[in-house]
Amino acid sequence: MNQEVEKTKGPIGKWATRILVLVFLLATTILTVFPLIMMMTGSLMSSSELMTGSGILPESWKFSNYKEAWDQTNFARFTWNSAFLSIASTVGTLLVAAMAAYVVDRREFPGKKLYVAVQASTMFISVGAVVLRPQYDLMVKLHLNNSLWGVILILISAHATTFFILTGFFKSIPRDLDEAAMIDGSGFVRTFYRVILPLLAPGLGVSGLFAFRHAWNEYILPLVFTMTNPHLQTLTVGLANLRYGSSAAMQTNLMLAGACLSVLPMLVVYLVANKSFMQMTAGSLKG
Repeated sequence: MNQEVEKTKGPIGKWATRILVLVFLLATTILTVFPLIMMMTGSLMSSSELMTGSGILPESWKFSNYKEAWDQTNFARFTWNSAFLSIASTVGTLLVAAMAAYVVDRREFPGKKLYVAVQASTMFISVGAVVLRPQYDLMVKLHLNNSLWGVILILISAHATTFFILTGFFKSIPRDLDEAAMIDGSGFVRTFYRVILPLLAPGLGVSGLFAFRHAWNEYILPLVFTMTNPHLQTLTVGLANLRYGSSAAMQTNLMLAGACLSVLPMLVVYLVANKSFMQMTAGSLKG
């Protein structure tokens, strides 16, 4: 009798587990997708309709909101600024973090453990806006406070997460490749660029996606460094100017339209980096 009860519990337990997992995934999907749907539908409403909250779908689809948002914020200029900031900081972050991770993984040197500890501390200790003033003063002394290069250097300096991601990837690359390259007459630096770096492509793709997203969504630093230079503003700063119109009226619908446009470059980056995610997943499964 007990054996029969245990046999009946097995299939029931499996189905219950599957149902719970399905419910969890469905709830997570709804919580993730619903704000995006609200953003897209809100971008096609009038301001009054959006503020009254009459419904999810607009009564009249106002595609002209996108044109107004583009014209009012000098969208093309802000998009170029954001793209320049994000691409430059991403390339710099990957280069600095990759070289640092390679040296830490392949070489022994005095202060190695201290360096890794300092890198880790920058990830877990967040001082936020406290460091804005010294960062700005430093860029003033370097004469970079009137350009986006100051913001780019600060973003590159915050490369601890990328450093640890790439360190994990370096550990999966056999050291025999380094030794074989050294035997063939390749130096340490040349081995890194010619042999190791191409094998690091999946890690660079994943890390680059995170670095690009962080730079693209950055708001405080571009706001502080572009207060006196409006033509250097990024999309995140420029979209905030859409909040109020010339008559001091709320323009939430235009802000949502601009937000939808600003999401498009990130979608393109995600599609490009999707291959790196697939390679990383395949490699983890093989391991």
